[in-house]
Amino acid sequence: MNESETPPSTNFAARVVARLGKLSYLIDAATGETVLPSDLPRLISSFGARLLSAGLQPGDPVVIGCVLSPASSIAYLGAMYAGLVPVPVEESKLPLAGNLLLNRVGAKALWTEKPCTLDWKCGEGSEFIFIHGHPSEMRADTIPPVPRAENDLAALVATSGSSDAPRFVMVSHGNLIANTGAIIRSQHLEDDERAMLILPVSYCFGASVLHTHLYQGGGVVFDRRFMFPDKVLHAVNRCECTTFAGVPTVYNILLRRSNIRSIALPGLRRFLQAGGPLAPQYVQEMRSIFPAAKFYVMYGQTEATSRISCLDPESLDQKLGSVGQKLDNMTVQVLDTEGKPVPVGQSGEIVVRGPSVTLGYLNEPEVTSRVFKDGWLHTGDVGRLDEDGYIWIEGRKSAFLKVRGVRVNFAEVEARVAAVPGVYECTASAVAHPEAGEALVLYIVPDKTADSVAERVRRSLPVHWTCDSIRIVSELPKTSSGKVSREALEREGNRAS
Repeated sequence: MNESETPPSTNFAARVVARLGKLSYLIDAATGETVLPSDLPRLISSFGARLLSAGLQPGDPVVIGCVLSPASSIAYLGAMYAGLVPVPVEESKLPLAGNLLLNRVGAKALWTEKPCTLDWKCGEGSEFIFIHGHPSEMRADTIPPVPRAENDLAALVATSGSSDAPRFVMVSHGNLIANTGAIIRSQHLEDDERAMLILPVSYCFGASVLHTHLYQGGGVVFDRRFMFPDKVLHAVNRCECTTFAGVPTVYNILLRRSNIRSIALPGLRRFLQAGGPLAPQYVQEMRSIFPAAKFYVMYGQTEATSRISCLDPESLDQKLGSVGQKLDNMTVQVLDTEGKPVPVGQSGEIVVRGPSVTLGYLNEPEVTSRVFKDGWLHTGDVGRLDEDGYIWIEGRKSAFLKVRGVRVNFAEVEARVAAVPGVYECTASAVAHPEAGEALVLYIVPDKTADSVAERVRRSLPVHWTCDSIRIVSELPKTSSGKVSREALEREGNRAS
C-alpha cells in the first residue's frame, strides 16, 4: 500500500489503521468470529476512546489480558492508538502477575474480554481501573489518534526467555515503525497476505506477525487449538492463509504429531521460523513436504523489537544452519571479550545497532546500561559472521558448560542429539562432575518409543563430552511462547532413564 500524501503519524497504531486494506480481516478460526476490514478502524479508535474516557492519560500503562482472538488484538492496538502503553499479558497468567505488573510496570488499568475478579490495587489513594468486554460493545465515539513522538513508549513487552521473572522491554513507536517495515521487506510480503497466528501477541514474534500483515494491508487468522494441529492445518486452508509462523517446537509437532504430509496447503506461500534453532534436517523436511512454499529462518530478540536477521529461502541450500543476513536497517558486529571487533569467521558476542534497538528495560537502569551500550544492543548470543555477512549462532554466553576445561555450548549438543533417529525433542543441562568439572544431563522426548534411544544418543556424542545422565521424559516444559524452560525442567528433577 502507499502512504497518504500527508505526513504519516508517528503513532504506530495510527499508521496501522491508515494502511488497513480491503483484505484486513481478523478471523477467529475456532469460533468463526470475523471482524470486517470496514469495521476494524472504528473498533480500534472507539476502544481507545473508551480507555481515555475512563480517566486514563496518554503514557499510562494498560495491561491487555490476551488470548488468541480478534478482540485482544483490537484492544492492544486501540490502547496504543490512544497514546497509552499496552502491556500484553496472557490472560491465564493474570492471577499470578498482579504484583509484578503493579509494582514493576505501574499499570493503571486492566482490560479483559470477560469479567475477572482480580483484587488489584493501584496504590494508596488511587483505584485500579477494570475494563472488560468485546471492543464492539464499547459504544464509544471514535477519536483521532493521539500524537506520539518516535521515542515515546508504544508498548511494554516481557522478555521471552525462560526466566520466571521477565524484564519488561520499552518498545517505542519508532522501533515498531522501523522493525515492521524491515520485516515486510525481508519477507517480501504482498498486500493480499493472510497470516495464521498461533503464537501469543504478548510474545514479540507473535506481535510482529500481527503488525506486519495488518501494516501491509493484509489480514490475520487466530487459532488457539494447536494442541490439535490438524485442526489448525485445515483452518489454514479454510481461511485462505498465505503465512504460517512457528517456533521450533511448533515444527517438531507438525512433523512428528500431525498429518501434515497428507494435508495439502496449496495457498500457503511462506513458513516463518524463529524463537531458537530448528534442526537443519527439520527445515529440509518441511521444504520437501511443501516445495512451493518458501521457508524463512529468522533471528531476533525482544530487545530489538523483534527481528534482527532473516535467511532468505533462496540461500537455504548454501547457508543452511545460519540465521541469515541482518535486516536492511540494522548493523551487526561480533566482539571479543574485550569489546573489540573480531575478524570474519571468528566467534564472539553478537551486538547490533539500528532503529529497531529498543529503549532498554523498564526501571532497571543498571541492567540497561550493561546490555545497551552506546547505541549497541549486546545480545548475549555467541556467534560469528561469515565472508558473505551471514550470521551463525553458536549459543548463549550463559548457555555453556565447561567439560575438562573445554567450553561446550548447549545449542551444539542439542542439534547433534536432535539428529539421532528416535529423538523427538531434547534439551541439555549441566551438573557438577568430580573428574570433568561439569557434565551433560540430557532430557529427551522420544519420537515413538524409549527403547534404545538413550543408547543411540550416547554413541552419537563425542568422547570428550562427558555425559552424566540421559533422562527420558514425556514432554519438555515450555514457556508461553513455546520455548523450552531449562530452569523448570531442572526443578522438576525428572528421573533418569
